[in-house]
Amino acid sequence: MKKTFILLFATISACVYSQVAIGKSSVTNTSVSLEFGTENRGLLLPWVTSEGGVTGAVDGTMIYDTADKKVKYRKNGSWFDLSRDITGTVDTTLQDPIVEQASAKTGIGTNASTDATSGILVLTDTDKAMVLPKVDSPHLNIINPSAGMIAYDNVKHQLAVFNGTVWSFWKP
Repeated sequence: MKKTFILLFATISACVYSQVAIGKSSVTNTSVSLEFGTENRGLLLPWVTSEGGVTGAVDGTMIYDTADKKVKYRKNGSWFDLSRDITGTVDTTLQDPIVEQASAKTGIGTNASTDATSGILVLTDTDKAMVLPKVDSPHLNIINPSAGMIAYDNVKHQLAVFNGTVWSFWKP
């Protein structure tokens, strides 16, 4: 019961409070809605059975598509592939029997209670961003990455995306 209450309180707090820190005691940057700690961990994106099954996706939405085993994000109304390698792999046996709760959603930001954007985790602020987990050489230091994981590489200053087999890297 105590664990359930703590989880419920954390969820409600995330919906009400405009900034959330994960893996650290507090947010250190006033320009972010969601900030991660410094451990060698990435952010695991939601797994979907296909990009076509994602309804109501807006630009900026990120997914891991288990049909073609690629990390994708929504850009100008179309899905853009971030996994440049086509050998991705994922074992979906743990999630296959689970029924999705279509109304499940957590909002973080000042507009969390009124934002109608569909998604599992929606950052609702219009003047803040999310800072990805920052890892030195994630392809070397994240010991057991999961398909659909992303992180920011502190060494090469680029986005690192894991498709279940290999890492892809994006540098602006």
